[in-house]
Amino acid sequence: MTVGMVFSFLFGLAVGSFLNVCIYRIPLKKSIVNPPSSCPQCGSRIRWYDNIPLFSYLLLLGRCRHCHTRISLRYPLVEFVVGLLSVVLFIRSGPTLQYLFLFLFTAALVAIAFIDLDHKIIPDVISLPGILVGLAFSFFPSAGNSPVEALIGAVGGAAFLLLVGMAFEKATGREGMGGGDVKLLGMIGAWMGWKALPFIILLSSFTGAVIGGLSLAVSRQGMRSRIPFGPFLALGALIFLFFGDEIVLWFYRLGR
Repeated sequence: MTVGMVFSFLFGLAVGSFLNVCIYRIPLKKSIVNPPSSCPQCGSRIRWYDNIPLFSYLLLLGRCRHCHTRISLRYPLVEFVVGLLSVVLFIRSGPTLQYLFLFLFTAALVAIAFIDLDHKIIPDVISLPGILVGLAFSFFPSAGNSPVEALIGAVGGAAFLLLVGMAFEKATGREGMGGGDVKLLGMIGAWMGWKALPFIILLSSFTGAVIGGLSLAVSRQGMRSRIPFGPFLALGALIFLFFGDEIVLWFYRLGR
């Protein structure tokens, strides 16, 4: 198990490094394959020994080897988070197809969250294939929900946010939920089934209200600042993925 945990962490770091490329390039409509990684400041190509996930950042003290420009802390953060998620999923599922599928799902959520934070968009190139893969995953016995539940989750999740956005826009004259949020909740519903959606929406709304409110207070921008909802949907889905049974049990006891 220990060897598997180490391997899963290293695997997660490698995927996290690739996600950093996706987070940076996909919103700019650039290829995620070519050209090779380079410093955005001086343009110097990053050699393989300076591109080892997490460790190269530590060895270089967070700076480019050539121009010494500081590298964003987001890069090792994404790598570490994805590595940690990989380990937790491996402990939970072992070396199984369930581990691989759920790791793919969590990696997509991380990429979407950071892209939405940076650009306030959720790329269709991630969410739409994510819906299809989530529906395919529901055919496996280890999925936890049936294909029917996954299909209802995908359609129902997207329809719910679409209706909420339309109602908000009609009431205020301002755009509510973007199309990216609609497709993201559809993707989450496809992976986790319709029964999980009420809890995920509640968790997302609560964390969004708390963190978003604190962010607005600190920035002093008030309602002029638009806070993306995608990261909170992703966070809600991850919380429910790992603690869903405990959350449902807590609500059950609360209602008795």
